[in-house]
Amino acid sequence: MDFAAVFEELPVACALISPDLVFIEMNRAYEQLARRPRDELIGRNVFQALPGDASGANARHWRAALEWVLTERQPYIMPWTRYDLSAPDRPGHSDRRFWSTVNAPLLGPDGEVALVMHRVEDITAFIEQLGEPPSITDEPSRFLEIEGEVYARSSELQEVNRRLRYAQAEKRQAIQALRETLKRQRQEVADASHDLRNPLTGLQARLEEALSDPDVDSHRVLQATLADAERLGDIVSDLLELARLDAGTPTDTEPLDICRLIRDLLGERPSRRVLDVRLDQAAIVDGCRSRLIRLLANLLDNAERHARTRIEVSATTERDGTGHRRAIVRITDDGPGIPADERETVFQRFYRRPDARRADPHGTGLGLAIARQTAETHHGTLYIADRPTGTCMVLCLPLSDSPLDQDQT
Repeated sequence: MDFAAVFEELPVACALISPDLVFIEMNRAYEQLARRPRDELIGRNVFQALPGDASGANARHWRAALEWVLTERQPYIMPWTRYDLSAPDRPGHSDRRFWSTVNAPLLGPDGEVALVMHRVEDITAFIEQLGEPPSITDEPSRFLEIEGEVYARSSELQEVNRRLRYAQAEKRQAIQALRETLKRQRQEVADASHDLRNPLTGLQARLEEALSDPDVDSHRVLQATLADAERLGDIVSDLLELARLDAGTPTDTEPLDICRLIRDLLGERPSRRVLDVRLDQAAIVDGCRSRLIRLLANLLDNAERHARTRIEVSATTERDGTGHRRAIVRITDDGPGIPADERETVFQRFYRRPDARRADPHGTGLGLAIARQTAETHHGTLYIADRPTGTCMVLCLPLSDSPLDQDQT
């Protein structure tokens, strides 16, 4: 079948428009409708070729319709629109015409819009059957009333269509988000099951050994069993914390000095690395003490795990781009660093880089995920800064407007 001939002989005016809104091809009916030869239209921008002002209301509506088709890859039915076309047999005069337009996408092999099928029907005769067109000197007639009513109804229909399209787009986004959430949760369940299985298997094996061999070193078995139980406790504790963060469980907050929290935390944990600590006198934030301590501990654990010889800890206050003051905590190690393409991936749940698995085979891969989510629940951010060597974790938290409690000073 010769589809080019079919396209040419279609009784309905059709044109093909490129994604950059240029006429590519049209049939004979479109030439007749536009009252211009195709040589004057093909290769030109739609808004330079169509009747009417390129910056007028009709042009704005056409542009919105074509852009919606390109973005959503769905047909767009426009309400009828009035155009004044030059009369070929009466120079300087125009005929009033009414068009009904449909724009539909033609998708390429990659699923993107390759062309837009632009179909136009002249409905002038139908509109004029509603009543005789009035002359300039006539009083408003029934025709004008009907015209206004039809236009109002078509405008309402267009608004309904617009809302339906937006609702459809939101529905698709919600469905996609639910699918991604379900996929992530399934993966998390699989990862959690794998991490729980290892200590449970070890715990079971050691208990079976103790029951079957009366001469087994019970102290050794109990020590190993305790280690497995502690590992299970760590995993369960991390999972529960993530569940609370996901659920948005409310917690009591209070003004806290982030520098004081760091000092207390460093004083409670011995470090095998050289510590370079630089803290401002005070950086007061609103937060949950237990969650912020856990966040800072996770960052310090990560630095301790990867540092070769040295860890730097600093806290200061700065103003962001909008002028708001915030506390900035930087925890830096001199380890191998994290490639730029993995700096977001390390905050995913259960993700562990090979060097992290070697440094701590029993880690859960949840520490940085918990730290990032905790920062966000405190209206802050946590990211990895650019650095030629090592890794620099940067925690940003908004400063509090409330004074520090007396017992914390």
